[in-house]
Amino acid sequence: MNKVVLIGRLARDPEVRYSQNDTSMAIARFSLAVDRRGRSNNSQDGQTADFISCVAFGRTAEFIEKYFTKGNRIGVYGHIQTGSYTNKDGARVYTTDVVVDEAEFVESKGEGSANAGSGFTAPIQSQAPASNDGGFMNIPDGIDEDLPFN
Repeated sequence: MNKVVLIGRLARDPEVRYSQNDTSMAIARFSLAVDRRGRSNNSQDGQTADFISCVAFGRTAEFIEKYFTKGNRIGVYGHIQTGSYTNKDGARVYTTDVVVDEAEFVESKGEGSANAGSGFTAPIQSQAPASNDGGFMNIPDGIDEDLPFN
């Protein structure tokens, strides 16, 4: 089984290109900084996160391009894909990428880094149905009293 689930921060803005065939398809490449579990700031190499190369295609790539920028937390589901190519110097280069099948928000827009590491997750499907209200439900006033948590 080849399945990957990651939550991290974008190390840089996603780089999005479009394929040059009959049906143009978005291809988003980005690097995801994922904290190492159980490591303290005193790790031997000084690195407390892994930077994982990711690629997304089609609607998922468009979703990532539209809603995510450097520093945003994102959750991704996908699989690992390896490959190789010969660079311009004639050397063989081996690659390992996470091919992203789904992506979702893990923090609200206003949170930013305020709650980094709080564990709060607010999943939103990457392929939400189109609607006139932007895909968000209107919440009536006074609903706070009915919620079992705050």
